[in-house]
Amino acid sequence: MMNRVVLVGRLTKDPDLRYTPSGVAVATFTLAVNRPFSNQQGDREADFINCVVWRRPAENVANFLKKGSLAGVDGRVQTRSYDNQEGKRVYVTEIVAESVQFLEPKNASAGQSGGNSGGDQGYRGNQGNQNNNFGQNQPRENNQNNQNYTKVDKDPFSNDGQPIDISDDDLPF
Repeated sequence: MMNRVVLVGRLTKDPDLRYTPSGVAVATFTLAVNRPFSNQQGDREADFINCVVWRRPAENVANFLKKGSLAGVDGRVQTRSYDNQEGKRVYVTEIVAESVQFLEPKNASAGQSGGNSGGDQGYRGNQGNQNNNFGQNQPRENNQNNQNYTKVDKDPFSNDGQPIDISDDDLPF
């Protein structure tokens, strides 16, 4: 059996970080994910998918992502239920993230300039920080500490450290 989900989208609001009574961090957020097709009016629709992440990655999500941030989520679908205050059974379906990747520099959605290599880092369990060298090709025989990369075509997704001019009207939420 398989239960695997991979999503790429933008956060609809800042993540909500909380702690369990035993001190375990948990962050919840909603991703707006564009559908791969347009409707009859030619507009792209989006799905709004609730996600939850636990422990240290939850704290990293809360510290480094905010409304409008582009993120990749790798995880599984989980359905749970509880009784609300009126005594009705409420069912919740959400994505439990095992890995959250930050897909743009930290300052890109903030509209600030400045050098920041931390935005291209993902967090996965005990894996820690992982530098992604976009636009660079690293030979397989080199380890991560070797900085002898071969330069390839300029990364079309790079903003060269300059602010991205994007209005709220361009966001799907």
